[in-house]
Order: sequence, then C-alpha cells, then structure tokens
Amino acid sequence: MDTQTDALRVIENATCTFCGCVCDDMVLKVQGDRIVEAKNACVLGKAWFLNHHPEERPVAVVKGKPASLDEAVEQAAEILVNARYPVVYGLSDTTCEAQRVAVAIADWIGGCVDTTTSVCHGPSGMAFQGVGEVTCSLGEVKNRADLIVFWGCNPAESHPRHMTRYSTMPRGLFVPKGRKDRTVVLVDVRRTKTAPAADIFLQIKPRKDFEALWALRALIKGVPVDPKLEEETGITLTQWQDLAERLKSCKFGVLFFGMGLSMTRGKHLNVEAALALARDLNQFTKFYIKPMRGHGNVTGADNVVSWQTGYPFGVNLARGYPRFNPGEYTTADLLARGEADAALIVASDPLANFSQPAREHLLRIPYVALDPKETPTTRHATVAFTTAPYGISVAGTVYRMDDVPIRLRPALPSPYPSDEEVLRRLERRIRQLLGIGSETGTLISGQP
Repeated sequence: MDTQTDALRVIENATCTFCGCVCDDMVLKVQGDRIVEAKNACVLGKAWFLNHHPEERPVAVVKGKPASLDEAVEQAAEILVNARYPVVYGLSDTTCEAQRVAVAIADWIGGCVDTTTSVCHGPSGMAFQGVGEVTCSLGEVKNRADLIVFWGCNPAESHPRHMTRYSTMPRGLFVPKGRKDRTVVLVDVRRTKTAPAADIFLQIKPRKDFEALWALRALIKGVPVDPKLEEETGITLTQWQDLAERLKSCKFGVLFFGMGLSMTRGKHLNVEAALALARDLNQFTKFYIKPMRGHGNVTGADNVVSWQTGYPFGVNLARGYPRFNPGEYTTADLLARGEADAALIVASDPLANFSQPAREHLLRIPYVALDPKETPTTRHATVAFTTAPYGISVAGTVYRMDDVPIRLRPALPSPYPSDEEVLRRLERRIRQLLGIGSETGTLISGQP
C-alpha cells in the first residue's frame, strides 16, 4: 500500500531549466523522490527531469573528506578572503537570487566575476554594447513573425521546442496558419538536422559569416555587390539577392543566431554585422534579432551581473569599482595565464571544457565549487558543496533567452541546501572575517 510520501503528485506549470527556452508549461508527475513523467517536455527536458534522483553524497567535502556545512563555509571563506586575486565563475545554472549573492561576494573580496557567457556568447555581449539590439519577446515571434532566419545554430537538436513552441510551427494572432504562414531560412556551414525544417538552406563557406552579412547589408541598401561574392561565401549573388528581398518584404522578421556566428572567425565583429543588418532592415519593415542561449539561466546571469556592475561578464572589482575587459578579466584567460590564486565556481564545470593550461592552473590553486552533481571540478575542489538542483528542488527566478523572467515551481524536496543558502552563509562569514558590518555595509570600525 502506498504511503502518503509515495502518493502520486502532479505539479502543473513547472519550468524546465535545461536550456534557454525555459519552457514553463511542464506537467510533472512525482512519486516518492522521483519524477516519473514529464508531460510537454522535449527529449532533453525528459532526460533532465526523469534522470534526476537524489545521490548519497555528503553536504560538503573539505580536502577530500566529508565535512559539515559550517566547517566547509569556514574553510571556503578563509580561502577567498586570503586570496589576492580571486575569481567567481559560472552562475548560468542557478537562480538569479543566488547569482546576486555571488556578485556581492566578488565585490567584498575584490575579485573578478565572470559567467559562462565568456566562453560562448561573450562576443555577442560585446557587440550589443557597440551596436545595440533590436529585440522582442518569443511571444511576439510566435504571434507575429512570418520570416524566421536561423544563422549558425541548430535548434532542432539544441533547443527542440524552440521551433514547435515559439518560432516556426505555432499558430499566432497574425500567423493563424502557423508553419504555412512562415518562411524559414537556415544559414550554416553544414547541413544539420534543422535543414529539413527550412524552406531555404544556404550552406556558406566556413569562417565567411562576416563577408556574407556585410554583403546582405549592401544589398539591402541598394549598393552594388561584386559577383565574385560566390567565390568568397559559397553562395551565388542571385541567392543573396533573393534573401535580401525576402528580408525587406517580410512583415515581421527575426534572426536567431548561435555560437556558429559568435565563436567563429570574426567573433564579435560577426555579431555586430548581424545586429547592424537587423537595424538596417527596420528602414523597410519590422525586424528583430536574438541570440540562441544555451544554459537554463545564462541570460539571467548576464542580467544580474549587468544590473549590479554595468557589464555582463568578465568584470574586475579589485579597485572598488567595476572594470570590463574580455580577455583580461575572463576566467579562462586568467587561469591560462596563471594569474588567479583562488576561485569560487558556482554551477559550472571548467575542468571539463577549459583549455589545458587553464585546467592545470585551476588544479594548482585552492578553489570552492558548488554543484548538485559530482563533476571533475567538484572532485578536485578544495571545498565542494552539494546543492539542490534549481527548478527541480529550488524555487527562484530565471530568465528565458528573450530576457523574460520566469518563476520556478520546484517538484521535489532536497536534503541539500540551495546555492543561494550556501552563498549567503559564505558571504556572511566573509564579511565577518573582513570586519564589515552586516547592517550598513561599512567596516565594523565605522570607516566606509
């Protein structure tokens, strides 16, 4: 006979935090300590929910040995306070509430704060500052867009519900026939699984995105373009002219771009060209542009760091005011040059994806890691905290890829503390060690 604990529970309108779509229409069925069904979830979302189960791990580990939460917080605080050049990194897979505290910690210890944006859409963040972003919500895309351009991204595999829920398939207020009312264009260097869903597929030569985008800008403005463009981009001038006319004549167009644009030759210059193209098109029609963000709350990390420092990532707070300089203050570069002497890593796994010099240096310095699961980074951490997974066991706020904030509805209790709870304890102890009053934010001695 089922006990009350094992009774089937249904969580309506739960939120999937696997990718930047942050779909908030999940219907989760929970039995005991497991999610047994995730209705409306895509294949990635189902894996996120159904494969989650509590692990028998200590709440904290200090130098390879299990420790209490208080002991671990004490050790972590001492590591960060005694560092001369600490860095706070990660943040894209946790709540905005936890991100705020992490930024505060970076400020108190005079370190750098950086997010995973610096190794994916960092060039996009730089381009937004230089050109600006003509933006809209995914709800507007669903209800209005009659032309969708995917450039350097593969949503069929990376964001499976993007096309069915937001961009190409859904019926909207001004596109009542859904897919039949839309033209879908894919521009990429290879034929991906998104290609069969597109009306037009342009396979450009690798590393030629900048040239292609500037040619489109010229065609939009009526500037003659050399027919040798085909040799440069792999696409005929006639095809580019056809695309330019489609871009100008649509009623509501959107260009979604991915890391195939932001992390190839040209980087932020590529994104600047795409942003400028969207801006130019507004002389003829309504046209918008959005990056395809990967991690569940990486957009929230950009927002939180931006509203607290003025910059989205790679921010140095050592002088008491924020300084922004990608390449100098971004974590992968700091570690590769051997400059950082301590780190606080929140919901990220740099040992699995950073360069070899960066990984080697991280292993040489003391660092603190917070993560719901065991990773190479938590295994080698001086202090590692096991935390509850956000969205599944922790409530809070996350941002969808279109900068729309969404509240989380957790489905399962967790024996572990949230990232926010651990970080708040850590911040409180850091302030005590630094002699900073908790009420006024001033030194206990009375000095500012």
